Amino acid sequence: MLARIRSAAVLGIDAYLVDVEIDIANGLPSFTTVGLPQGAVREGRERVGASIANSHFQFPLKRITVNLAPADVRKDGSAFDLPIALGILAATEQLNGAGSNCKRRVADYVVVGELGLEGKLRPVRGALSIAVGCKSAGIRGVVVPAQNLAEAGVVDGIEVWGAETLEQVAEFFANDGDLRRCESAVATVADAVHTGDVDFADVKGQEHTKRALEVAAAGGHNLLMIGPPGSGKTMLARRLPSILPLASLDEALETTKIHSVAGLIHPGSSLVNTRPFRAPHHTISDAGMIGGGSFPRPGEVSLAHGGVLFLDELPEFRKNVLEVLRQPLEDGCVTISRARISLCYPAQFMLAAAMNPCPCGYFGDPERTCSCGDLGIEKYFSRISGPLLDRIDIHVEVPAVPFRDLSGDRSGESSGAIRERVSAARERQLRRFAKRNGVFANAHMGPRDIKRYCGVNSEATGLLQSAISRLKLSARAYHRILKIARTIADLSGSTEIVARHVSEAVQYRNLDRRIG
Repeated sequence: MLARIRSAAVLGIDAYLVDVEIDIANGLPSFTTVGLPQGAVREGRERVGASIANSHFQFPLKRITVNLAPADVRKDGSAFDLPIALGILAATEQLNGAGSNCKRRVADYVVVGELGLEGKLRPVRGALSIAVGCKSAGIRGVVVPAQNLAEAGVVDGIEVWGAETLEQVAEFFANDGDLRRCESAVATVADAVHTGDVDFADVKGQEHTKRALEVAAAGGHNLLMIGPPGSGKTMLARRLPSILPLASLDEALETTKIHSVAGLIHPGSSLVNTRPFRAPHHTISDAGMIGGGSFPRPGEVSLAHGGVLFLDELPEFRKNVLEVLRQPLEDGCVTISRARISLCYPAQFMLAAAMNPCPCGYFGDPERTCSCGDLGIEKYFSRISGPLLDRIDIHVEVPAVPFRDLSGDRSGESSGAIRERVSAARERQLRRFAKRNGVFANAHMGPRDIKRYCGVNSEATGLLQSAISRLKLSARAYHRILKIARTIADLSGSTEIVARHVSEAVQYRNLDRRIG
């Protein structure tokens, strides 16, 4: 007796189809799974046997062989429980009406789900990726656990059904039983608005820093804030996603796929339609930062895709952790290579970092004395390598907030008002780079783009030459200043970079002046 059920698995953030073949033969009772099954898949035989028995079906005391094809690709996770159980029921003709009609229905759908011992379905990772993969392969529909229904249901052009028990799935295929069907929720994605509890209106003072964050958000620039403890660096960084442009449907789908594979989608949730904000602790490992493990999972840089990665106390991170950031910052993706597999995860994020001006935090403070000395400060800054610093466009000092600003009743500009200006600037950049692959914001420009789009008039050229000479800025700082000036011009609606744009851009290279 032989049965075949279609299922799927996730590799990286994309899904691929898996044929679950079940053969039941006479002989001593056994249950063998082949096709490179890993821990959770091998353990599934115990869950499958108990759930079949507890769902009022008969578990066959025969020799059961399960093959997961293609057999040369490693299979991981618990999503194969349901298709294996359904295949055993089909092979033993326990599905009512298990004739040609039933087999045709099974062949039209992909089935995934983890089984509990009592026969109930539990959510699985990567449901959205599986639904997208099924649509691309021309599959009619997919059956998922009910808790994954909202997540998988955002995909248009495919039937998505949610079940709560093994019995419901068996009834669905045998006798056209009823399952919950999800209608696509994509119509609500485009109208999603940032609804977090954080807003720039809560920040007292720090107008110069808020302006720097607005410029960074408008051009997709990486940002480093330097200031004493308690000056509001973390508070400002946590509000940065609230001024980024609203995520498009494609961005929301890709972000949700990453979070789904990582197991961070709450049961019953659908799209991640707000910009991610990730703030890992400085004790994180390099594998935790970029992803990895014996079977690779997304790291913090991929979980921040489309949003903000915030590194507080930047020099406290281990040097090898900071160095692994260089490739994703440059390429917008992370490539993880292992002996048997190589995966690529998206990692297009804004880096926002914060640090003290010295180990004690009070260098340059007019009221407190720094006890670090020049050697201690130099050693502190040397923890950040030049190549990494080269990828951070904006350096801004965040001074302590005066008492008059803290005690005043005046509130700052709201995130919504700032986001409107940022969105308008990003629209100009999208039109500008419409024919350039991989360039979506000013921060992504290469030398040829800078030469083409960052021309300055004579007055601005003189100012720029004076700044480079007096401040002894490097060639890389020169290109960074031009990119930042282009963003400032976009915020003001100007097609030309003029002196005031260059003047403001030069102010955002404070660290160049400090370390020479």
